[in-house]
Amino acid sequence: MAHEENPVLSLRGITRVYRQGEAELHIFEDASLDIWPGEIVALVGPSGSGKSSLLHIAGLLEAPDAGEVVIAGRDCVALRDNLRTAVRRRELGFVYQFHNLLPEFSAIENVVLPQMIAGVPRKAAAEFAQDLLERMGLGDRATHRPAELSGGEQQRVAIARALANRPQVLLADEPTGNLDPKTSRMVFNELLEICRTQGVAALIATHNLDLASHMDRIVLLHEGRLLEGAELAASGYQSL
Repeated sequence: MAHEENPVLSLRGITRVYRQGEAELHIFEDASLDIWPGEIVALVGPSGSGKSSLLHIAGLLEAPDAGEVVIAGRDCVALRDNLRTAVRRRELGFVYQFHNLLPEFSAIENVVLPQMIAGVPRKAAAEFAQDLLERMGLGDRATHRPAELSGGEQQRVAIARALANRPQVLLADEPTGNLDPKTSRMVFNELLEICRTQGVAALIATHNLDLASHMDRIVLLHEGRLLEGAELAASGYQSL
């Protein structure tokens, strides 16, 4: 596929090695990936293959031993901590398997807070938070605290919170892995819909190949490399 624009996220030659005593465990070896504006990419691979670690590297939460993480045209690996934090806050949104909502705050307050931290006035932050919650089907649940919401509702609030600062890229780590199949599909469909309507690119780690098949592209993390297209088909992973 030809692209006239630049990727919003590029992983270039990512290498990551964990050392345990004398042993070295090579998690990634020259792993590379480009994600384009508005593209939704599934990251699949067996448990323990390093999907979460790759998302942490892409999200500037963990540094690779070699390689570049280019976000909005800028290599962010060598940036000072405060500058990396600013890039994360401005360009990236995160959704995890467990929602990590602040229990003492309501749904809307959980979505307002990251905006206020970024300097958005409270009134504007609340209006956008309410809009996001309504798009996620939670308009009438905005004043409920997490303990008063179902698991699927909590995860939808977490997705709204991740999108609150209008990121260019959403990084999601098994975002529906803690939900029953019916709720998982519903939340996943809402996640895709809101990403597409907002033009947000997404890299979504999942073990669910049915959900992965509904995304724009699938990449497989296999023995430290990222495979797609013909290499992915040759690996036989989709037939598992």
